[in-house]
Amino acid sequence: MSEQDMASSEEIMWEGRFITAKRRGRWEYVGRARGIHAAVILAVDEAADGRHVLLVDQFRVPLGRRCIELPAGLVGDHDEGEEAMLAATRELEEETGYLASRMETLGEFYSSPGMVSESFTLFRAHGLVKTGEGGGVDGEDIRVHRIALADINDRIAAWRAEGFAIDVKLLLLLGAGIVG
Repeated sequence: MSEQDMASSEEIMWEGRFITAKRRGRWEYVGRARGIHAAVILAVDEAADGRHVLLVDQFRVPLGRRCIELPAGLVGDHDEGEEAMLAATRELEEETGYLASRMETLGEFYSSPGMVSESFTLFRAHGLVKTGEGGGVDGEDIRVHRIALADINDRIAAWRAEGFAIDVKLLLLLGAGIVG
């Protein structure tokens, strides 16, 4: 981006309930409307049967298929003053049926900064307790997966072969990421 583009004021081209299409100079990008951002949860169950990560899959309209993801949700979409950690705790239980005794903030991240201004706060969930089946709230079709960390590479490869999309945040589990 040129300095001239950076000095340009931001123009809103279109705004919906959840996203806003914007332009700054010649650069077009998308952001979340109303200051909404996301909370993403890395939940590793340290149980007697070993270490397992909680993943979810759901149909994603932009991809036209189901996507394997870390549990996540929007912060402030219903309550403008909502704290990210509270949203992360709520979303983890709604989506997976697990409650964390403690959430650790791992920082703010951007998934596709050349196209989207949205950020997410990554949380690590500790002390997991199963409270229900998960699956999300009414209208969501979220499937929960509890996968042994030792099997994660093979499982992601199998999902990919079955036609699932794989969220970029799963790189945390595949490389020299947070889980070790």
